[in-house]
Amino acid sequence: MTLIDGKATAAAIKQEIAEEVKTIMAAGGKQPHLAAILVGHDGGSETYVKNKVIACEACGFKSTLIRFEDDVTEEELLGKVAELNADDDVDGFIVQLPLPRHIDEQKVIMAIDYRKDVDGFHPVNVGRMAIGLPCFVSATPLGIMTLLRRYGVQTSGKKCVVLGRSNIVGKPMAQLMMQKQYGDATVTVCHSHSATLKDECRQADIIIAAIGQPDFVTADMVREGAVVIDVGTTRVPDSTRKSGYRLNGDVKFDEVAPKCAMITPVPGGVGPMTICSLMNNTLAAAKKEYYQ
Repeated sequence: MTLIDGKATAAAIKQEIAEEVKTIMAAGGKQPHLAAILVGHDGGSETYVKNKVIACEACGFKSTLIRFEDDVTEEELLGKVAELNADDDVDGFIVQLPLPRHIDEQKVIMAIDYRKDVDGFHPVNVGRMAIGLPCFVSATPLGIMTLLRRYGVQTSGKKCVVLGRSNIVGKPMAQLMMQKQYGDATVTVCHSHSATLKDECRQADIIIAAIGQPDFVTADMVREGAVVIDVGTTRVPDSTRKSGYRLNGDVKFDEVAPKCAMITPVPGGVGPMTICSLMNNTLAAAKKEYYQ
């Protein structure tokens, strides 16, 4: 069994990005600039944004963090989005989700200029990805595709089961895995109401678990020699930890890992690659790779 090390892979990629940024700036080019909007004080969001700022430093990017309290109005937030859209120095920006319930998330996503949408959530980027056109691909699916490629996992013609159908992971992951230029796999999407879920998983060469339920994937669902990618990051209470919790994946790691050819751990698997992919998208935005 090979452990897929997302942390080490992400560190290597960030180093590659940093070298490219040095070259761009030495030739008189502009330093890539990523901005992030954070609303409120959700623990998970705080951690993600902090890690994104650290990653920007490692890549040689300029970063800006814009904070609002939970009671920010939708109008105020949309005003800031419009400001960032118009700021020529900002190459890409993200609005950290989830947002407070009084704000329409989809409205905010739609307001972001798709040419700066480095999260890959705008319908223009989602649509272009679906038909195989160049675009900003959602960071978690892009990170998973990068891990599979860097670890030499054969995906062409293989049976892949994606557990979960969210707009952020499940749906784009399935799209990428079935596209010829990415996964070229035979893809089945399952969710919590799928009647044949266990049978589908048992036939899979590759399982991508993004269902959001700790320890959902058990050994009886995985065939010998499968590749398992665990996207789950649920905070589970743990009194032995200083923080009072631990991050738990969707896969029951200890019992599933011995059956796998390869598996990602939680933490240290998909998580670091998500942030790394955001850095890749920001570099692409700075270089005007997809949109002029």
